[in-house]
Amino acid sequence: MDVIELSAELMALSARTAPKTLGQDFIETKIITGEDLKKLNNDMCKYGEESKKKNFDRDGRNVEKSGAVLLISLNNPKRSGLNCGACGYNKCENLRDFREGSEFAGPVCAWRLIDLGIAIGSAVKTASILNVDNRVMYRIGISARRLKLIEGEIVVGIPLSATGKNIYFDR
Repeated sequence: MDVIELSAELMALSARTAPKTLGQDFIETKIITGEDLKKLNNDMCKYGEESKKKNFDRDGRNVEKSGAVLLISLNNPKRSGLNCGACGYNKCENLRDFREGSEFAGPVCAWRLIDLGIAIGSAVKTASILNVDNRVMYRIGISARRLKLIEGEIVVGIPLSATGKNIYFDR
């Protein structure tokens, strides 16, 4: 196994074991390598053109130059039942079924989004310990969903590289 892929596996482990609200886990991970990196790049560039949004091409080129990408998603997250109002509803039962937005699906329980953030933070902490260059990119998640590389209402990608200079810096 390649050292970048091993790092991605360890990052996925960190995301899996990160604390979750009420101990309920709706986090999914998947490691993307090889030809799928090219597919991601192509779709990111295409989406940037279609949506007229900036920097999808730049980030797509970074993806193609990466050794691997770790995808982390929030897949079919159930309401927490805390009735806290953080999602905008005073009672969890008022948070309705998911509907597709322009890039992701929602609405989502705020505590489940926090779980996703903690999982992402745990994964990049592991990358940092291993000295693997990385960057959290929401743009990757859009194309990963479009290409059906991973299931989930919200998806984030973390590209990984180990070169003499961080390819995600000074872009």
